[in-house]
Amino acid sequence: MERITVQTQPIEGQKPGTSGLRKKTNVYMEPHFLENFIQSIFNGIGGVEGKTLVLGGDGRYFNDRAAQVILRMAAAQGCAKVIVGQDAILSTPAASHMIRIRETDGGIIMSASHNPGGPKEDFGVKFNTPNGGPAPEEVTDRIYAATKEITSYDIMVAGDVDLATIGETALGDMAIEVVDPVADYAELMEELFDFDAIARLIDNGFRIRFDAMHAVTGPYATEILEGRLGAPRGTVVNGTPSPDFGGGHPDPNPIWAKELMDAMFAEDAPDFGAASDGDGDRNMIVGRGAYVTPSDSLAVLAANAHLAPGYSNGLAGVARSMPTSGAVDRVAAKRGLDCYETPTGWKFFGNLLDAGRATLCGEESAGTGSDHVREKDGLWAVLLWLNILAVNGKSVQQMLDDHWAEFGRNYYSRHDYEGVDVAAAEGLMDAMRAQFDTLPGKEFAGKVVASADEFAYDDPVDGSHSANQGIRIGFEGGGRAVFRLSGTGTVGATLRVYLEDVCEDLAAMHRDPQEALAEIIAAADAIAGIAERTGRDGPDVRT
Repeated sequence: MERITVQTQPIEGQKPGTSGLRKKTNVYMEPHFLENFIQSIFNGIGGVEGKTLVLGGDGRYFNDRAAQVILRMAAAQGCAKVIVGQDAILSTPAASHMIRIRETDGGIIMSASHNPGGPKEDFGVKFNTPNGGPAPEEVTDRIYAATKEITSYDIMVAGDVDLATIGETALGDMAIEVVDPVADYAELMEELFDFDAIARLIDNGFRIRFDAMHAVTGPYATEILEGRLGAPRGTVVNGTPSPDFGGGHPDPNPIWAKELMDAMFAEDAPDFGAASDGDGDRNMIVGRGAYVTPSDSLAVLAANAHLAPGYSNGLAGVARSMPTSGAVDRVAAKRGLDCYETPTGWKFFGNLLDAGRATLCGEESAGTGSDHVREKDGLWAVLLWLNILAVNGKSVQQMLDDHWAEFGRNYYSRHDYEGVDVAAAEGLMDAMRAQFDTLPGKEFAGKVVASADEFAYDDPVDGSHSANQGIRIGFEGGGRAVFRLSGTGTVGATLRVYLEDVCEDLAAMHRDPQEALAEIIAAADAIAGIAERTGRDGPDVRT
């Protein structure tokens, strides 16, 4: 066993985004690429000598090999201990929880979240800080600066560490503790929710279908839903994690989770359906014949969270990302709760959660969570829904109907244009910025523009400023369109268009969202020139 220093040089394209650095797997497998980025993380956080870290990932292709490299690099640089999920597996929320309960110096999570996995698909690495949350911008800025200055990295020459056996081992002077990836997380869920009430609901014939999408939540959902709550075997489908997610796209939305949608809209549909994504931090909720948008899910949970033991004392406040619909704002206004609007990226919720200003947070991209960890948490959202349903005895559709009757409905949809030419996408955004002063008062597809600007955020806790967080077009009557270029893809640019309109007419609350938003959709396309600038006649995905 020998410690060596390998000479290297900066590699282009290693700037981490809101969720770390995501690239094609074969890029990560190129000489020095992974090692350069890991060394830059270590350099950016002031080194790892004497520190304790958590390590795990979603099990996608290259997860196991990358874990061995990271361990050898940590050992070579004096890291005191690494806590690793068995077989290098940890869901993202479970990793966040592990960082917090073991009071470590942070953790490295290997995941590209909802992106496909496999030799020709995606891989990612991100650093989470000691609070369990994604690294804030000032940390990722230091990591990025390190990627541009790197000249060498240190690594141990050693055989693979046994990560299949739970227990303690060592690599040089560094201790390695291999842990059950599910146990601590499952115990946390038992503390937050009334498992007895949910178990009685299931025992009384309430049928659940949970689609793990061949991803990391399979073992978690199987242990909790089938093992601890007594759901029949087979409740969890596609529950064995696969390096390529069964050849599918582990994104819990109606397009990629079509198998679940078909089951939930069939004549013999279960009462409740749910799906989670590649690393377990996203969720989709479906009732019998009733799809729940992520924005509505956040609002319903905020209005009813007090029915679960972990939230029985009420909420300190709620927060949503700017592109998420204003449905939760209506709940906050009626319940007297503080409501925060942040940029996209879970790291922006971290300060609010740490400061005790917010309890529930959510993003329109199927992410919901609370102050129990510092990441969004797919299975947590599923269990909160089940706890609420177990207490009030309603169906999912009844929950939606009653919620809309009390708070009104925010019709909402997101249109994704994937793999768009970067120059074309940036040109589209620049052209809209140039129109900010002239758009108000103009009419497009029957909608009159009331406002046009670019969202910026001043953090109420630490005072940090985040600019250029998405273009907002507001229409008279309360509708809006938001435009963002997403940083979660690995090829080209993803243009996301968020479309919203407000409905308070009870008789009009059950329209198809695409139909209800038709004028907003047409106006957004006309203002941005989407078809003309991207060459697309429609989005790749509508959610």
